[in-house]
Amino acid sequence: MTSEAGARDGARRSPGEPWGADTLRYLPIAEHGLIGDLRSAALVGTNGTIDWYCCPRFDAPSVFASILDADRGGSFELAADVPARTKQFYFPDTNVLITRFFADDGVGEIQDFMPVVDDSREADRHRLIRRVVCVRGTLPFRARVAPRFEYGSAPHTVHAQAGQAVFTSSSLRLALTSTVPIEVSGQDVWSLFKLHEGESAVFTIDRVGGDVAPRFCAVAEAERQFNATVCYWRRWLSQSRYRGRWREMVHRSALTLKLLTYAPTGAIIAAPTTSLPEQIGGERNWDYRYVWIRDAAFCVYAMLRLGFTDEAEAFMGFLSAHVQLTATETSQPSGALQIMYGIDGSRDLPERELPHLEGYRCSAPVRVGNDAVGQLQLDIYGALVDSLYLYDKWGKPISSAHWDSISELVDWVCDHWDQPDEGVWETRGGRKPFLYSRLMCWVAIERAMRLAHHRGLPADMVRWGSTRDTIYRRIMSHGWSDERHAFVQYEDSEILDASLLMMPLAKFISPTDPKWLATLDALGEDLVSDSLVYRYDPQASPDGLQGEEGTFSICSFWYVEALTRAGRLDEARLAFEKMLTYANHLGLYAEEIGHTGEQHGNFPQAFTHLALISAAFNLDRMLG
Repeated sequence: MTSEAGARDGARRSPGEPWGADTLRYLPIAEHGLIGDLRSAALVGTNGTIDWYCCPRFDAPSVFASILDADRGGSFELAADVPARTKQFYFPDTNVLITRFFADDGVGEIQDFMPVVDDSREADRHRLIRRVVCVRGTLPFRARVAPRFEYGSAPHTVHAQAGQAVFTSSSLRLALTSTVPIEVSGQDVWSLFKLHEGESAVFTIDRVGGDVAPRFCAVAEAERQFNATVCYWRRWLSQSRYRGRWREMVHRSALTLKLLTYAPTGAIIAAPTTSLPEQIGGERNWDYRYVWIRDAAFCVYAMLRLGFTDEAEAFMGFLSAHVQLTATETSQPSGALQIMYGIDGSRDLPERELPHLEGYRCSAPVRVGNDAVGQLQLDIYGALVDSLYLYDKWGKPISSAHWDSISELVDWVCDHWDQPDEGVWETRGGRKPFLYSRLMCWVAIERAMRLAHHRGLPADMVRWGSTRDTIYRRIMSHGWSDERHAFVQYEDSEILDASLLMMPLAKFISPTDPKWLATLDALGEDLVSDSLVYRYDPQASPDGLQGEEGTFSICSFWYVEALTRAGRLDEARLAFEKMLTYANHLGLYAEEIGHTGEQHGNFPQAFTHLALISAAFNLDRMLG
């Protein structure tokens, strides 16, 4: 896919020249690829600029954040220094990103990657390698390395000598090495160089300090690191058991989910970014660099389906080590489980705004931390118990300690399932008796009963069964609207909600039940636009926030799967193929899709990619 924005930038802007209008100061969100080392990640634009990178881990303060403020955020620009068209792709079956520049006098490319290393001291280096290669003709290039520490709020110094520059702030030191001459200008480092066909140049950024010293990366070492990184990703992907249709998109989603994994703990983050807006100019900007129990549990399902049992096991390890599965010991005042955690298991994630950053295309506020951590969301019990059930079924048998925890959680659900809560969409407009929360409480009890029956485990089956049946009858009586002829968002309302698409997926109701088919039709009429699905209508159901939002991509894939299970395969396949056209040039999805097909929200989003895997898996199986 050609990046016209990148082509315009290459033609218009020279080093040091100020940006123009906001739409030219910021690439579209979708015009990015992702690289990472299972500890942190970086976004690379189709113009060759790294405009988002946090070091040394996903939730650390940013070093490059020009995607959130083109002037103050900091970036690593690297591009042909002549007008050029650009194209971007992943080296096949890897997370090594290639950005190509097509100019009148030659063709060049940047190979961006972060070597994946073990838990040795080298893991603390967090090396980011940018290898520039001239593949045809002759091309001049320019580089500008302009880190801005602590989200652009902390000053730093630069010390350069012999192809190396060290950026030092109060909290972090980064070393830049280069095989071409560099020079310091203020707080930044510049380089202008020319490459002939077959020649290459290498830039590396290392985190240094403690036992990790700056280390030069020669062309030969960059070649070795490139080959080792390619081998790592191909070896990992070779474990996939998926052989069905849309394999390339499924495998790209799996590779993306792996990139969103924090290797030291097995945590899986929702997205590697913060505050990319759901609406340009709106306030729906959130920090997604944390572990949502709901998201990660769905990730376990997707990984198990594809055969990546190690990732599922690692997440189970995260739960065991960091998440308080025993309800009576939880830190929440209500006794409920916390809905999200830091990647190291931390529970305190205070939300604050960064007023010195203007936000993506002036969409303030920029937020770090997330106050939703204190919300009551009863659906996470179903997601959590379902993931443990699936892990026992397709991974390894759960331990006796896990069963004791599950039993206590289910007992808590039996006592509290009928409370109003903030719901799956984390609304800030007050608690309601959301149907999806009721549904997933039913799932928590039903899966635990299945597990107990299958394994012969001790359980209060009489109490559990009675509560499960009570929830079922409550949903069928108070969650069904005769007027709308559909199931609704919360009890005794008339409002539709896309989360209801999970009803047949969770096996609560038959996918061909007349009540469900009526609900599916109602959702199609009210919330579906060209296969794209809105979560709900915020005008009809105020959520405590201003502005509108786009369609929610995970809901669109849930819609595909609901159509599939209802036997409407032609509609399902068309909806799925349409959704694939909304992916970016690399097969990546942000959280939402706007009215004209642009991607909005944090990028890329794990929730969307795991839903793609599930929809593809089930649709392919039904097509035979």
